[in-house]
Amino acid sequence: MYRLLRAPFRPVTYSRWLHLCVPLLLLAIWMFINPAWPWAPLLIVIPFGFVPWVRLAEGLQAQFLLTPSDRGSADSRISTAPSARWSDRWRTLLWLEIRLVVASAAMFATVSLPVMSVELVATALGHSLTADPMLPFTPPRWAAALLAPVPVIVLLFVVVLLGEVITAIARRLLGPSAAERLTALEARTEQLLERTRIARELHDSIGHALTVAVVQAGAARAAGDPAFTDRALMAIEETGRAALEDLERVLLVLRESAQPPSQRPTLAEADRLLESARASGAAVDARLTGPLEKLPGPVTREGYRILQEALTNVLRHCGPVPVRVRVEMAGDRLDLEVTNPMPERPAVTVGGGSGLRGMRERAALLGGEAATGPYEGGWRVRARLPLERIR
Repeated sequence: MYRLLRAPFRPVTYSRWLHLCVPLLLLAIWMFINPAWPWAPLLIVIPFGFVPWVRLAEGLQAQFLLTPSDRGSADSRISTAPSARWSDRWRTLLWLEIRLVVASAAMFATVSLPVMSVELVATALGHSLTADPMLPFTPPRWAAALLAPVPVIVLLFVVVLLGEVITAIARRLLGPSAAERLTALEARTEQLLERTRIARELHDSIGHALTVAVVQAGAARAAGDPAFTDRALMAIEETGRAALEDLERVLLVLRESAQPPSQRPTLAEADRLLESARASGAAVDARLTGPLEKLPGPVTREGYRILQEALTNVLRHCGPVPVRVRVEMAGDRLDLEVTNPMPERPAVTVGGGSGLRGMRERAALLGGEAATGPYEGGWRVRARLPLERIR
């Protein structure tokens, strides 16, 4: 009852009423052509049901008039795509037929019920009715005065009811097919994966730069040596510049929704990571063997990020300690290992993060594996990335 009382004040009531009235144009035109066959429009619309673009037009019209609040939403339950399969064409045809039938009921109510109200008002005022009245009987004048608003209320109820019915039918017959839902799900999944990749890029590049800056600034303040301070500031500048380049790459993804993978750093540029760690005070023993420049794109890019995160964690949690880095192409895989001793003092910076999980996720996406944890009294990050599956 409350919903019925609210209906006159809801714009969607009138937009749905307009949607119900649109097919009346076809019916009205046909009545001028051959009123003896009022059911002929049901046959006329059959060929249109098999035209792919009719489904798109009907979907747009239904979204605009039946569900305006969902228009443009990714969660809209009414599709605006042309018919791609015969199942879509048959559903479009069924929709056109049902829409004509429901529109006929709406037309009858829209015309007859207001006329009944007018006739009741005329009867209440003492006027005689026409020779063919809509009222099934002529009530007394006092009863006509009381009943005059009833047809209008009934019309409102019928419009709301038929609007709900046609909306439910539209969502059923014009809704996305199974193939369209699968396509939308795949697009949503790709979007989420892209967001995850962007989050990892920001975490790895910006996190690495900030960690180096914090370690360098702390070391410079503790050393009290102007020469060391100059070297620390230079290292902070170089690391910050590299982080800005990484940030520009990530922002390019956000601005253009597409980034050439070749623009992302690779293991061929691992020297800058090693030099950054050395500039932070860590004694890095690095050995990179094999033609790393020939690595497949996904492997060399994700390997770079895993190495970057491993070095960042060393500086963040252990400070400038000795680090052993081994990167090697071993047959059909890339082996990457970073080990360091555990410090006796508390970590330079504390706080949990998603870096270790991110390394495992990067390796898993390539069909490889990454393991992190204590190793011979220290800490080890070990990743194995297959090459054959990527080529």
